[in-house]
Amino acid sequence: MKMKNLPAISILSVIALGAVLIILFQSKGEISGKELDYFAKCLADKGAVMYGADWCPHCQNEKKAFGDSFRFISYVECPNEPNLCLQKQVQGYPTWIFGDGNRFEGEQGLERLSKLSGCSLPAEVEIP
Repeated sequence: MKMKNLPAISILSVIALGAVLIILFQSKGEISGKELDYFAKCLADKGAVMYGADWCPHCQNEKKAFGDSFRFISYVECPNEPNLCLQKQVQGYPTWIFGDGNRFEGEQGLERLSKLSGCSLPAEVEIP
């Protein structure tokens, strides 16, 4: 190998190593949508309903935690359905009401929802 190529090869090696490390650290704790889909579907099967509002930051955090899998969550937008939310006595957002009547106000997070519902989270999920 010629010595002229050594600096270029060294620089390319460092860049490649950096790219690999960035990819590894960014994917840590991520799970596939399909795995989180099962969790969200389990919550729906257990009768869990989230009552919230689009402007609510805690509701946004709950939705973000589910990512695309939130589409499987039973969700009621209270400003659009005030009578239903009054009937369910929703006083704060988000409020989770389960099929057995248990209710939990405030941001719960995936881990707590798993414990409350008995629905298993995928093992790879990283809880902040």
